[in-house]
Amino acid sequence: MTREGGPGAGENATEEEPGYGIGAVSRRLGVPASTLRTWNLRYGIGPSRRSPGGHRRYDDADLRRLEEMNRLIRAGMPPADAARQALRPRPAAGERAASPAGPAGERAAAPPESPGRPESPGAPEFLRLPESHRPPESSRSPEGAMPPAPAVRPAAEPGLLSAAMLARAAAALDAATVNAGLDAALAAHGVVWTWERLVLPVFAAVSRRQQDTGAGIEVEHLFSDRLQAALARFSARAPSPVHPRPVLLAGAEEEQHALPIHALAAALGALGVETRLLGARTPYTALADAMRRLGPAAVFVWSQIRETGDPAPLAGLPGLRPACRVVVGGPGWWDGLPTQVVRVNTFRDAISAVMTTLR
Repeated sequence: MTREGGPGAGENATEEEPGYGIGAVSRRLGVPASTLRTWNLRYGIGPSRRSPGGHRRYDDADLRRLEEMNRLIRAGMPPADAARQALRPRPAAGERAASPAGPAGERAAAPPESPGRPESPGAPEFLRLPESHRPPESSRSPEGAMPPAPAVRPAAEPGLLSAAMLARAAAALDAATVNAGLDAALAAHGVVWTWERLVLPVFAAVSRRQQDTGAGIEVEHLFSDRLQAALARFSARAPSPVHPRPVLLAGAEEEQHALPIHALAAALGALGVETRLLGARTPYTALADAMRRLGPAAVFVWSQIRETGDPAPLAGLPGLRPACRVVVGGPGWWDGLPTQVVRVNTFRDAISAVMTTLR
């Protein structure tokens, strides 16, 4: 393949700029440019160079990683696992593994993988508090009055949609039906039930479609937008806070995935907890300033991808009096969290970790 000189998928690169544009890579792999951008955003596998003109460009090492990821996906491996495998350093004979992108400055070595438990199949990684998809039926929802989800399909209850029906509405870009389905489920069963029984299965279906066909980004975006709006409407009806100290929720610095913290904020609000949602890509300096001003009882930080999961900045968060518990969730966090930081692995554990602080 010759290096592409012309612009690719919106890049205004000149012929003199080194590397490959996204258009050339898309044609080489047979993968839509939109999917390549999603892989870069979600899994951190993308262009590592910047040309003299300031454009993001793929080099030969980037191309090899993408070819390997694409090969593994076509062989049946989930995209998240394929990305991890493709990013894994490959040592030369007799040498220790080096950074996957070659010279320093082009790309930092991939952060270490957490040993953790394996991911549950079908659960969408970009939205998942790990292993919350199928909680034990014997466990009780932290939302108190709501028992574990019944075995009947949601559609058996008037006004409720099943996950399959909601997924079909999302695939049809039927925003009105998605709105109505999410609002009815939240009103009837609350956030945890809706998250585990409807939201996760719908995103799993969307992820499978993307994996099988390379299409469906528009479905993911519409459902994400409608879900965030439904959570905001649900939160607006929350009872008055009963706890004097708020809880801060933020995405790790440069972390663009924020739906889990919106869902957690809505669930805590239903329990009478005042939350302050700082959103995605919250700089740690801004989080620290907010902590000093508000004196929160707890701080929750979400990291979805490994590139945002460096635990070192957490050690620099201010110590407060009264004490503030720092809780982290998401599959992006590396090992080596500060001793005072609590890591949770499920949606229910996140709620419990915060509520324990408030008792």
